[in-house]
Amino acid sequence: MASVFKNIKGDKAIWAVAGLLALFSFLPVYSASSNLAYLYGDGNTFKFLVKHFAHLLLGFAILYGIHRIPYRYFRGLSIIALPIVLVLLLITIAEGTTIEGANASRWIRIPFVGVSFQTSTLAAVVLLTYVARYLSKIKDRTVSFKETLLPLWLPVFLVIGLILPANFSTAAIVFCMVVVVVFVGGYPNKYLGIILAAGLLFLTLFIVSAKAFPDVFPNRVDTWMSRLDNFFDNTDSEGDYQIQQAKIAIASGGIVGVGPGKSVQKNFLPQSSSDFIYAIIVEEWGLIGGLFLMLMYMLLLFRLVIVAYKAQSFFGKLLVIGVGLPIVFQAFINMAVAVELFPVTGQTLPLVSSGGTSIWMTCLALGMVLSVSANKDEVIVEADSDNPLDILSEAI
Repeated sequence: MASVFKNIKGDKAIWAVAGLLALFSFLPVYSASSNLAYLYGDGNTFKFLVKHFAHLLLGFAILYGIHRIPYRYFRGLSIIALPIVLVLLLITIAEGTTIEGANASRWIRIPFVGVSFQTSTLAAVVLLTYVARYLSKIKDRTVSFKETLLPLWLPVFLVIGLILPANFSTAAIVFCMVVVVVFVGGYPNKYLGIILAAGLLFLTLFIVSAKAFPDVFPNRVDTWMSRLDNFFDNTDSEGDYQIQQAKIAIASGGIVGVGPGKSVQKNFLPQSSSDFIYAIIVEEWGLIGGLFLMLMYMLLLFRLVIVAYKAQSFFGKLLVIGVGLPIVFQAFINMAVAVELFPVTGQTLPLVSSGGTSIWMTCLALGMVLSVSANKDEVIVEADSDNPLDILSEAI
């Protein structure tokens, strides 16, 4: 164990935030899992705590392993991983499953292991790494819009288009983060405006097509469209029920909360250990607990900015922004949903909510950020080759 701590590199504040969030998560997850225990009929909440511990253990093993890899290798690995995640997204559309009471087909089951995996979260990390690589490659060049269509925007729209039918919120977050990265990366604003218009047109056509041919698209389309309608029209629906229960939980918490494990609304609030765990935290820990979580994510955001600023390579800066900001963005969306500042999205609270894929991909992203932080003094020469074999040889 001493050798492990000796080999921990990178920003210590990020390590501390990740560790505190993980430790804090055990009590609310154990408390809120009674909902799932009742759903499955055995009443055993301890197994959910053990499962959460196993997810965190594997997640921090991923974080530790990834942060030991020099971040320049992620340039080549993104080229290799991109076609793999496209295939995984296609498999998810064809064979996606619904698990743990979630009404969404976003997971695939890994053969011989029995573990379900949400492919869209991995696709988001890979795509943003790929975008950062491409922008760092052209940073000193004047490019035309036509030149960037195939190498940059085709993969972006392919990934987002495959995520969109089953997971609108993740697709929207990924698109927003891509826009942020290309803006920071110096992509011409006039071309970016064309992409924003194209994205809006693509979304409009998708919605119109879903309305015109409801049997062609998954039922998930109707779900997220009804959530938007409910948010703006205050109509009665399942999403409205979730929000009402979440607000009751928050109102019951007061300043100091009702106490750890004493939540009442966890028995009525669907997805209380994942999507709406923030409401349970505020009920049990009060405004103090809710503000503590907000401060942790704000500290993480602050440290991400510091790491990006100190990175010596352009790719390192964009990598930190691309894979780090979505963690904070997702956290604040989760909190905003609980207090009805945002439509119900199904986004978890990073490192706090139960769920293996969310924890693992958050740790993967943080590991990449810490790799940049650990190698902040290393000057990287940006690769100019378009040949994937050259990039692969660089990675190896």
